[in-house]
Amino acid sequence: MTTEQLKQKWMEAYDFVMGEDVEEKKTSEFSKMMESNTKKDFQEGEVYLGKVVNITSDFIMLDIGYKQEGLVPAREFQNYDGSLKIKMNDDIEVYLEKLESPQGNLILSKDKAEILKAWDKISEACEKGIPVTGTVVAKVKGGLSVDIGVKAFLPGSQIDLRPTRYLDKYIGKTMEFKVIKFNKKRGNIVLSRRAILQEERGKLRNEILEQIQEGMIVKGIVKNITDYGAFIDLGGIDGLLHITDMSWGRVKHPSNLLNIGDEIEVKILKFDQEKERVSLGLKQVQPNPWDSAQERYVANTKVSGEIVSVKDYGVFVELDDGIEGLIHVSEMSWTNKIKNPTKHFTVGEKVEALVLDVDIENKRISLGVKQLQPNPWDDLVAKFNIGKKVTGKIKSIVDFGLFVDLGEEVDALIHVSDLSWTKKNINVAEEYKEGQEITAAVVSVDKENQKFCLGLKQLEEDPWKKIEERLPVGCVVEAEVVRVTDFGAFVEVETGIEGLIHISELSEERVEKPEDVVKKGDRPKAMVISIDKESKKIALSMKAAKHAEESGGTYNPEASKSATLGDKLKGFKV
Repeated sequence: MTTEQLKQKWMEAYDFVMGEDVEEKKTSEFSKMMESNTKKDFQEGEVYLGKVVNITSDFIMLDIGYKQEGLVPAREFQNYDGSLKIKMNDDIEVYLEKLESPQGNLILSKDKAEILKAWDKISEACEKGIPVTGTVVAKVKGGLSVDIGVKAFLPGSQIDLRPTRYLDKYIGKTMEFKVIKFNKKRGNIVLSRRAILQEERGKLRNEILEQIQEGMIVKGIVKNITDYGAFIDLGGIDGLLHITDMSWGRVKHPSNLLNIGDEIEVKILKFDQEKERVSLGLKQVQPNPWDSAQERYVANTKVSGEIVSVKDYGVFVELDDGIEGLIHVSEMSWTNKIKNPTKHFTVGEKVEALVLDVDIENKRISLGVKQLQPNPWDDLVAKFNIGKKVTGKIKSIVDFGLFVDLGEEVDALIHVSDLSWTKKNINVAEEYKEGQEITAAVVSVDKENQKFCLGLKQLEEDPWKKIEERLPVGCVVEAEVVRVTDFGAFVEVETGIEGLIHISELSEERVEKPEDVVKKGDRPKAMVISIDKESKKIALSMKAAKHAEESGGTYNPEASKSATLGDKLKGFKV
């Protein structure tokens, strides 16, 4: 018979179910089995001390003092990496399966000997909660296989305090476990490393609760990340690191700054001992960048940064971690053409700006980009002198006037009050059209207030300028009534220039209703009795004109300043 055939038959004879065989022998005390070592009569089911006399790739041969040697499968002596944990002449305790195999060899088992030796200790460890030490030897379905003297199962949920997906990192590690389930009949042993860690955590928790104080800087491990912050394991108690306390700068999401498992230093901001709540700060262990901002950011210096937010009213630029500046919409363009910053700027864009103001107390820095560009108002001041005649096209029409495009960066405004010297209540939308070419005079170029104004009426002389030469006080005019009111009648003394005949000046008789004396379209004779050039008002009198005509006298303006009819009549000289 060949060596291979011998091995095959030996293995067939060695075939057994470990748990059931141990149960059949019902051997409970390891010390009783050890006594068989000193007996001359060898009995099956006993444990004996043997010496390694030969090592092959498949079997280990041992001498237990019997007339022939016994064989044990080499797999029972393998480490997790496949290497053997025995050498020649080592003394090994083995379990005697059979005295005689068909080939005349002893059938031995190291595993069964260890099981018999370990059962009592495992049973006691399970009942009393005593930790056992073991080495992780392999990854199996649902967890890990651990050698604690016998093979035991460590479920994935019992490996750590938090679920872990990568089990390979535990293979080969020696750790302490608790036996949480034990079935001798079936040979099942279930372990938990989590129970050990929870006990350790509980001890640390009590120690930390006694030592923790606000203001302390401690180390912790990122345990969990949420939208509003992160929970930090301080070694027995968890603390909340809110997103606002993570950085002096903006943090879009905590996961952009932290990863689960990161070890970080944090500051205890608040500790509620009664509720066992801890608030933490990460930025507080770093210098506040605003403390040195006054020296770093000086007015009228150029800076650069990244746009972190775009609003309707302006753009926020990150100049450094925790330092942001605002470019207000009014500081984006000299011509104020930028009305919606979202159409001109994007988050992440790099920009250069000028520091306009630094408010350390309120943590605000005002920036401007238009200051880095040529100011078109400088050119306008030099190019357009007051009174200069210009021609352009009406760009837009508003209630208060016309905007005219002169081919410059800045559009000019013709205010409704500058359309005519004499016309009032002009409806610009009816009289003017967009795109219409128009000629006007430069009224003002105000660089400080950024106003460029034109006027149509300035192309002509103000008719009120020499009104007293054309219409001296005391002269009689024939003027058309343009409207009648409760207090008198308005007449057009010149084109676009109106005067008022007060109700008291319509007749020498008492007048209750002006329309009883004059009507719209009438052309009565009236004497000019006063002119107010500043307010553009002319006062006329029908009764004074009639009196002068009847008496052939003249009118004395100084003598007619009184409001009474009698006094006014005294102003006329015969």
